[in-house]
Amino acid sequence: MSDSLTYDLVVLGGGTGGYAAALRAAELDMKVALIERDKVGGTCLHRGCVPTKALLHTAEVADSAKESETFGVDAEFKGIDIDKVLEYKTNVINRNYKGLQGLIKARGIDTYLGDGKLVGKDKVEVKGADETYTLTGKNILLSTGSTSKTLGLDVTDRVLTSTEALELKTVPKSVIVLGGGVIGVEFASVWKSYGADVTIVEGLPHLVANEDESISKALERAFKKRKINYKLGVMFKGVEETADGVKVTLEDGTVLEAEYLLVAVGRGPVTEGFGYEEQGIPMDRGFVLANERLHTGVGNIYAVGDIVPGLQLAHRAFGQGIFVAEEIAGLGPVPIIESGIPRVTYCEPEIFSVGLSAKQAEEKYGADNVETLEYNLGGNGKSVILNTTGFIKVIREKDGPVVGIFGIGARLSEQVGEAQLIVNWEAFPEEVAQLIHAHPTQNEALGEAHLALAGKPLHFHS
Repeated sequence: MSDSLTYDLVVLGGGTGGYAAALRAAELDMKVALIERDKVGGTCLHRGCVPTKALLHTAEVADSAKESETFGVDAEFKGIDIDKVLEYKTNVINRNYKGLQGLIKARGIDTYLGDGKLVGKDKVEVKGADETYTLTGKNILLSTGSTSKTLGLDVTDRVLTSTEALELKTVPKSVIVLGGGVIGVEFASVWKSYGADVTIVEGLPHLVANEDESISKALERAFKKRKINYKLGVMFKGVEETADGVKVTLEDGTVLEAEYLLVAVGRGPVTEGFGYEEQGIPMDRGFVLANERLHTGVGNIYAVGDIVPGLQLAHRAFGQGIFVAEEIAGLGPVPIIESGIPRVTYCEPEIFSVGLSAKQAEEKYGADNVETLEYNLGGNGKSVILNTTGFIKVIREKDGPVVGIFGIGARLSEQVGEAQLIVNWEAFPEEVAQLIHAHPTQNEALGEAHLALAGKPLHFHS
């Protein structure tokens, strides 16, 4: 085998986790190969996080126009020009894609476009358009990502996953969203802002059921106020396409009709056909099993991102990719704690969370050893200016550090940064209370919540 095809690190999959590992490894003077069958950037950049948030921003602009009278501005909402929306979305993607390609080239990373397959403990075969390569990796990283679950339903012109929804060339008049998790509520929020009649169907008792229950209930109230319909605690039975849309039947006998059905029931790992099982990689229901140092237990093979059980978040994959590169380099990085990863749902109102929910904290420490406090945004000047409602919820171990912070309200996603520092650095409310938060900002709400939890509430109504 030619030394030219031998690498310190071979990365199979150029999504967020894969390219982060490749960039960091190259920065640490490793020779790196990056294999991608589509486009570097993966789902997040091309079919997920970035384009979805671009649409959510257009929805925010639409709502601002509709509500302009509230702020004394004489504006008019005339409708959505979907062609221009899609053009804007594409421009956002392309700008980021071009920048990422530039970074990869500048770091001297060899990129192989084609289908990669693990063919040995240190070998990856790449079938390109014109040639097949066999790469030898002193270390190999598996980062092949995830895809939308469909419950076995065929994707058609009327039955969509998030991938097709992002390319929809019309503004729907009505949509049924199957799934009330992050993807479902974000698309429901966009389409409602665009003027569609939206109904969410969720089998669990609450929307965004992985959040603290108080956050879920607050989102349900907000969606009810926005006239976003939802049916909770009822399972999907089947869908039938009609002449002008879909007819969805639920297990309780309810029949719903709309132009489109969006299947948003989560994402599954993309691991078939890559030779993982043949090489003895431990698997469970399609996921790759790895230890806390993201090693698979086979050779020098690591795994990151959505193929590893846990939170399916781009920034989790990003952090894991950096971790693996530093692990291979012998830097001894600190293992990533799953509960300390920040989580954001970008619907209107926005949700952020980091750490343990009240229920999780009570299970861990005991109900008598947990203190919680909700700070209503009605006491926050900037939130009043923005005409938003919601709250910040702080959870602490009694006489101990903060273990969870949650929030719901317009634009609150930007507050997750300080929240994750507080939780991950195990700060006490009394310590955060000493910090001065700029006025008027929504960031003050975090400060006020900790002031109150430290026993010295100011702008706080109990």
